[in-house]
Amino acid sequence: MAKKAAAPAKKTAPVKKPPSATPAKPAAKPGLLSGDNPQIAKADGDAPVQAYIAAIPDDWRRTLCARLDALVESNVPQVTKAVRWNSPFYGIAGQGWFLGYHVFAKFIKVSFFKGASLNPAPAGGTGEDARWVNLHEGGLDEAQMVTWIRQAAALPGWGKN
Repeated sequence: MAKKAAAPAKKTAPVKKPPSATPAKPAAKPGLLSGDNPQIAKADGDAPVQAYIAAIPDDWRRTLCARLDALVESNVPQVTKAVRWNSPFYGIAGQGWFLGYHVFAKFIKVSFFKGASLNPAPAGGTGEDARWVNLHEGGLDEAQMVTWIRQAAALPGWGKN
């Protein structure tokens, strides 16, 4: 008796994993510019500022920038935030920006855009309006910084936000 040929195997469609089962790719870590300043795209809101702070190398500069952010938030409840030119900016809606900072290898430059009107005015700067202070490790005078933040937030700011 002759053997019957085996029936061809049924082709089945590959099983697809549901989208939730596919692991998400981790977000690319922002690049660092000279002086370890994070390269963060221009954006409005708290999230890009927090991404900037998180991208700073994990040393005293990240801790100090997080402290500056907290000081501004606690002393200026209506603050608006953004990242411009790879630096966090702080302002009042419709009033303009009053403060920004930038990370360098050995210090953080905190700029008050109408700093010449502060009392006492920060020592850095020779322009008509802006003044700044360079903060080094262990060099934050919180009482003075809070005074400057409050004064700066009460002044008409720079630019539009």
